[in-house]
Amino acid sequence: MRVSLICLMINFLISVKAFAFEVCGDIKQGELLIIHDKTHTYLTAVGRDQTKPLDINGVKFDIQKTKWDIQSVRGVEQKKVTPSKEHEAAILREQKDVKKALNQKANKNSDWQKGFIEPVQGRISGHFGYQRIFNGIKKNPHSGTDIAAPLGTPVKAAADGVIVLAGYDYFYTGNIVIIDHGDGLKTIYAHLQSINVKQGENVKQGHIIGTLGKTGRATGPHLHWGAVLSGTRFRPQSLLDFAQKTCRSY
Repeated sequence: MRVSLICLMINFLISVKAFAFEVCGDIKQGELLIIHDKTHTYLTAVGRDQTKPLDINGVKFDIQKTKWDIQSVRGVEQKKVTPSKEHEAAILREQKDVKKALNQKANKNSDWQKGFIEPVQGRISGHFGYQRIFNGIKKNPHSGTDIAAPLGTPVKAAADGVIVLAGYDYFYTGNIVIIDHGDGLKTIYAHLQSINVKQGENVKQGHIIGTLGKTGRATGPHLHWGAVLSGTRFRPQSLLDFAQKTCRSY
């Protein structure tokens, strides 16, 4: 009897030890989480509309729902809201280039672990996840954060990384830069007035990658700042509080 009890205790301790890990951040729609386990540190992102429990190291976590507001935007060029067939080729080019960049694994390092800064300071004119209504027409939810600032304001790389796209004159995003920070994490900088980097270039945090503009589908000068982890878009401000995220052990 005593031997059996000891075996059960040993099995329990082994089980606890095997699943020992730490989750940093809110398990909430649109958020980025940092996972620390015995062998490494990695990231996972919760999608805007994700409701299925999140599986971390074999443990399932319920996802807290976020209430997404509605943002109505007027004064958008109508062709950018309801494009005609003549714009199909331009839209397809943009989709193809952005998809290729987001799928590319150009950075073999984990540069994201050094932390992030805001690419530009200004007024938040559009929040991640908000339902967008352009000229009275319901469109897709907003996939990033809009930061309004004067035209030509320098835009900085939020963290070290490799440029995987420096694209011009796209239908929706205008002039755009995408940076690969390693391990599937990328940040997006759209509607730029000018671009100061080239594809394949290595950049350091704070490097001026371009200037703030209003190219593409934009009603005024602002930066669309986006963040994607292995295909899942999340709230980019979730990158800014790496050191302040609340951590829980399991």
